[in-house]
Amino acid sequence: MAAKPGTASTTYSPVDPTHKTKPSIFTDSDWVRPDSRGFHQCRPAFFRTGAVNSASGSAYAEFGNTKVIVSVFGPRESKKAMMYSDIGRLNCNVSYTTFATPVRGQGSDNKEFSSMLHKALEGAIILESFPKTTVDVFALVLESGGSDLPVVISCASLALADAGIMMYDLVTSVSVSCLGKNLLIDPILEEESCQDGSLMIACMPSHYEVTQLTVTGELSAPNLSEAMQLCLDACAKLAQIMRSCLKEAASAAEE
Repeated sequence: MAAKPGTASTTYSPVDPTHKTKPSIFTDSDWVRPDSRGFHQCRPAFFRTGAVNSASGSAYAEFGNTKVIVSVFGPRESKKAMMYSDIGRLNCNVSYTTFATPVRGQGSDNKEFSSMLHKALEGAIILESFPKTTVDVFALVLESGGSDLPVVISCASLALADAGIMMYDLVTSVSVSCLGKNLLIDPILEEESCQDGSLMIACMPSHYEVTQLTVTGELSAPNLSEAMQLCLDACAKLAQIMRSCLKEAASAAEE
């Protein structure tokens, strides 16, 4: 999503609508999206596993101008200072490169996204399968083009699978922005900057279970219901792409 590292999130924090100035393209009755997609059309998704050789597992994801790489390390022995636990621990960190956003030189850790990534993934991982150990997930946003967090969550799930971490299902994530009467799935940076409200869902499509749901801004009950269904349908399709990526990687490894 479009939050600039080091500043308050503009995607998942309520924004006073009186301070938003929408570009004319979003106020015209017959406007089209800047990238010419339909309102309910996601950007083409590209995934690749094994992007970082030194990691236990890794993945690279590209959705339009949004580019993310995730590395997974572990399971490895937890620090001695930590108390004994019969289940594993998950650590997540999301950071931005200094060139990820239009304002150069502002790369930093994003604590809010790190916490949300942890919540989205924790319910899908079988923590009992690696007691007394820790799995570390490091996500790096190479370029922020909008819908950053959903891309990070999906890419991290793929990296965990690449690392052989036992999971109940892959986690996929999609967001929807509300601009006036229109619902836009997988919004880009320009659309997020002037949205009236937003919904993000992370889920396990095969189990039809939601692991993370975030709503901000103004969304009517009918819009909220429609946005949820749009996200769930898109998550199911995204899971198919991610599974195909894992199958291709496994086939390549066998050869």
